[in-house]
Amino acid sequence: PRSPVSLRVRAPWLGCERVQTHAFRAMSAVAGVTAVVSADNCKRSTFSRRRNATPAVAFPSSPGRLTGDARFPPGSVSSTRGYRRSSRNALFASNKPRSGVPGDVSVSRDESDRLSLDNIRASLIRQEDSIIFGLIERAQYKANGKVYSPGAVEVPCYRANGERTSMLEFMLRESEQLGGKIRRYTSPDEHAFYPDSLPMLVIGSMEYDTPLHPAAELININERIMKMYVDDLLPALCETGDDNNYGSTGLADVTNLQTISKRIHYGKFVAESKFQARSEEFSALIKAQDAAGLMELLTFKAVEDRVVRRVTNKAATYGQDISEDLPDGAAKLGEGPDLVYKVKPSQIGELYRKWIMPMTKDVQVEYLLRRLD
Repeated sequence: PRSPVSLRVRAPWLGCERVQTHAFRAMSAVAGVTAVVSADNCKRSTFSRRRNATPAVAFPSSPGRLTGDARFPPGSVSSTRGYRRSSRNALFASNKPRSGVPGDVSVSRDESDRLSLDNIRASLIRQEDSIIFGLIERAQYKANGKVYSPGAVEVPCYRANGERTSMLEFMLRESEQLGGKIRRYTSPDEHAFYPDSLPMLVIGSMEYDTPLHPAAELININERIMKMYVDDLLPALCETGDDNNYGSTGLADVTNLQTISKRIHYGKFVAESKFQARSEEFSALIKAQDAAGLMELLTFKAVEDRVVRRVTNKAATYGQDISEDLPDGAAKLGEGPDLVYKVKPSQIGELYRKWIMPMTKDVQVEYLLRRLD
């Protein structure tokens, strides 16, 4: 089950035939195996030219046998973000019926207004709460460095060269496999860490009323976010050492990475809102491709200071043990030299000041530079 398997896969829509090496594992005594074909295995130019062809994808069927009957309809593979465009341009076919009705390929519509520009502030504040609670959850475990070292924990996940991945990468990929099947990453505010490995949808696609320019789909800085989280945030947040709670550690990390990624990439919506409010000023800088000028126009030091204070106060409140008896005056909650916090509030504020807000502005600048394409 842990040995690499060589499988020759014919990929006519890519115009080539390659020998792919995949690591397969038995899900049960009679489980099949899955073959995944990535566009990155061939030239991107070929992939772009022939993206409307009909590919065959292998999927598990009866035990010990691979079939290639699952097919995408023309146009379903339409960007480097995998199937992110599917909600607008195409439907994914599946060998299983959707919604309990054979052959049902209807498109749902997002009836909420959560992606509207008017709801940006409320969404950002909710994301602050999720990040703070997630970091408090992670801080209860030690650093557990083996979770982040490739091969340190024997997980059934391998890279193309046969090397075993880290436990964090394995758990994050598994999470994205589940979320990808139920259209999580077709939403404009979600970004996969491994977009080239996303699976086919198992339910109907969904259309979203998004205010973003189509170029937004090309922006994904999750690689930077992963490096920041592992190399900078965790050493400052967690006690050094190893307590062997690798599973709980990995689950907390997956949640935090996905939440922080969503918060940072929400900069696209912030940038669009600012562009619409001051379109002439931004347009002149965009036409000149003046990244430094855009960064200066986007920066409001007073606003950033208020965000840091708000986040720090939230962390002070959420990070202490609250008994059934409140002190005199609710305002006193979170004050006092004798309080012991689960996470230092200043650490959370520093995370926002040093990493989250600067990376959010980087996303804003990258989006605005392409806003007039």
